[in-house]
Amino acid sequence: MFRAASKQQATVSEVPSRPELTLVRNEPPTETRQFLTRGTPAFRRATIGLFLSGFATFSLLYCVQPLMPIFSENFGVTPAASSLSLSLSTGFLAFAIFGAAAVSESLGRRSLMFISLLGAAICTLVCSVSPSWHMLLAVRALEGFLLGGVPAVAMTYLAEEIEPRGLGGAMGLYIAGNAFGGMAGRVVTGTIAEYLSWRPALATVGILGLIAAIGFLYLLPPSRNFTPRKGFDAGFHVKAWSGHFGNAALPLLFAIGFLVMGSFVTVYNYAGFRLVADPYDLNQTELGLIFTAYLFGIVASWAAGLLGDRIGHFIVLPIGVLIAALGAAVTLSSSLPLIILGIVLVTIGFFMAHSVASALVGRLADGFKGHASSLYLLAYYLGSSIAGSVGGYFWLADGWNAVVAFILVMLALCLASALAVARLARR
Repeated sequence: MFRAASKQQATVSEVPSRPELTLVRNEPPTETRQFLTRGTPAFRRATIGLFLSGFATFSLLYCVQPLMPIFSENFGVTPAASSLSLSLSTGFLAFAIFGAAAVSESLGRRSLMFISLLGAAICTLVCSVSPSWHMLLAVRALEGFLLGGVPAVAMTYLAEEIEPRGLGGAMGLYIAGNAFGGMAGRVVTGTIAEYLSWRPALATVGILGLIAAIGFLYLLPPSRNFTPRKGFDAGFHVKAWSGHFGNAALPLLFAIGFLVMGSFVTVYNYAGFRLVADPYDLNQTELGLIFTAYLFGIVASWAAGLLGDRIGHFIVLPIGVLIAALGAAVTLSSSLPLIILGIVLVTIGFFMAHSVASALVGRLADGFKGHASSLYLLAYYLGSSIAGSVGGYFWLADGWNAVVAFILVMLALCLASALAVARLARR
């Protein structure tokens, strides 16, 4: 089941660019590490368990997106206000990521992820019976905060427990769970809301989340290469985070995460308002099915990684941004097939740019790569939260044309950042 790794070299490492920062690694006191090896039952259980965690996280997080036009009508709020049902969740999740990483050092990886998934599923069930708009928003904010405990810890568990030669496949399955959950949550709520209402739609997603959380706890093996640590040195973490801003390329990658995610979420937030109105008059089932465009995104993410290895990540990154911009422009058409094509192109471009940018963060970070990734995730989810809501004001000002103008400005800034990162990296 397990394979012993080579003897550990050291438990302390220095960051060359910041010699005053010393990282004490949280590794077990033994001289060997026991990895989950590919092909064993334990490896399969771990990868399926983490797939379920990704599925539950993103289905619970994004299940409200196709319901925004319904929220706007039922609760008498503006489209911008209805977007808060998602923006508050992603905003609280962004900041929770920092605390979750520290809490997992003492509570444990598996326990924190299970508590997060269980709590978020219960929150979705509470939302389904919420009597008021403000209560729904408060519970969605809490749900986002709880979900911060999963993405912050899942990749750390993978890196600690999976043997290096099987890590790529395990990580790929986890990311596939993320994308599949994001798609499934939207399609399920859109379809059920069409035939029943938004309340049983959310209740169904909440029940699925509970089942996934229980399956995750049953399947995921306990950590073998992690020893809980007592205490929390806030000064150490602040120095580690701030040290990355001395690398000129990293803040630009953080900006790319903010801008590309903000553009992507804005498209999906307000396309629904356009397509349920005249002359398209799509019902909730038809609207939910548009989110199957995520299937193209799953393939694009995988292809972008392979293409980046062949022709260079600094070439693939701006190509992804340009494809997303082309897709946004195509949605200006009045033809429904062309609008859907535009949404597919935005999805492909987003997944290409995001997969390459997130990989470059780990590649360009000079030590403390976990802290660099958490900063990228903070910017990424803040982009979803802030831009996703700001886009509503453009919708109110001049409809879809204004929304697309806002998206294209963000993508132009994203392209400029991508080109700047490439120049800096070549120095």
